[in-house]
Order: sequence, then C-alpha cells, then structure tokens
Amino acid sequence: MDTVSTIDNLPFAAALRPEVVASPSPTSDHALLEATRVGDEDAFAELVSRYRNQITSYIYRMTNDYDGAVDLAQETFVRVYRAAERYQTSYAFSTYIYRIATNLAISELRKRKRRKLVSLTGFFQSRDGGEPQEFNPADERPLQDKELVDTERRNAIARAIATLPEKYRAPLILRDVEGRSYEEIAGILQTSEGTVKSRISRARGFLREKMKAYF
Repeated sequence: MDTVSTIDNLPFAAALRPEVVASPSPTSDHALLEATRVGDEDAFAELVSRYRNQITSYIYRMTNDYDGAVDLAQETFVRVYRAAERYQTSYAFSTYIYRIATNLAISELRKRKRRKLVSLTGFFQSRDGGEPQEFNPADERPLQDKELVDTERRNAIARAIATLPEKYRAPLILRDVEGRSYEEIAGILQTSEGTVKSRISRARGFLREKMKAYF
C-alpha cells in the first residue's frame, strides 16, 4: 500500500485545524495600510483586528508558548506599523505579515535553543547513556474518557510538531494548519515552491513517525 502523501489522510488532521468563520469586509488590506500611512489609526486597528487571532495562533503553534506568542504577535504588528511606508503592494498583505511573524518565531526558537542547549541535552539523556529522547512516548494505558483522549492527542501532536526543525515546522504549519497555498508559503518563507513542497513532505514523514505510538 502506498504511503499517504498528505496530512489530510492522517487520523489527527482535524485536531490541527482551528475552526474558521468567514468574515468578509468591504475594505481591502492594501487600502487599510494606505490609510495607516497617512495617520489613520482606525484603519490600522482594523488590520490588527483582522489578523491578531490568526497571527497569535500561528506563532503559538510555532513556539508552543501562548504568552510568548501574544508578545510576538504584538511585536509583529509594531513592525508592520513602523514599516508601513516601505510596504510594497505587489504582494498580499497576508504574505507580508506572516513573513514577519515567521521570522520572529524562528528567531525566538533559535534563542531558546541557544539558552537551553546544555540543560536540554542533560535533561533528555537516557539513564543508560543512550541517545537523547525527543519527547515523552505515549502512555499506552487505555483512556476511557473521550475528552481525555482528545486532549492527550492534541498535546501529543503539539509535542511532536515542537520537535521538528523550524525549516520543516513553519511550512508544515502554514500548509496543513493555516491552509496556505504553496505559492503563498514560498512568498512567506522567501524560497521556491519546490523547496516548500519538499520540506512539507519531509515534515509529514517525520510527524507520522513520531505519532506511530498514538495512531
């Protein structure tokens, strides 16, 4: 049997996606940013309202730290506001803001890695001196309560995603959680669509391996 090629066919795909409710607005992102340039604070407030939740959610999935995600989302909007004069309308505003958010999240992950490199190595080292463990394996004891099972499953997915290198984590989340197109992801990450597809494929493979104990 062929290996499944997309996360949509995996049993935990639904747990990754937040509920999305369409909320159309008559004013485009470009128009709001143009108004921001000339000092319209209400226009910028509307941009923040449109993107605050999704940017916070995206950064949280990247960093697995909600409080930190809130702070980084605020920093994302600060940078958008300060750079409003330099914004180029040749590409979508969503690509632009996700690029800023991605760079901030990756920067935070790298800072965290530098801060904890020594301590994490010791913490995850096995007692017999073997290879460090990436995350705790599943507790194979049956859980009868569906809510507990679902909670454990979501936590397991979050832990598994958190072990992925950022170059695989970002495109996986953007594609399979955020639902972004390959073209938009390539714009956000400033790389080719071919590289995006390759990294997503590898990330899905890594994730399947990590989740075998759960599914």
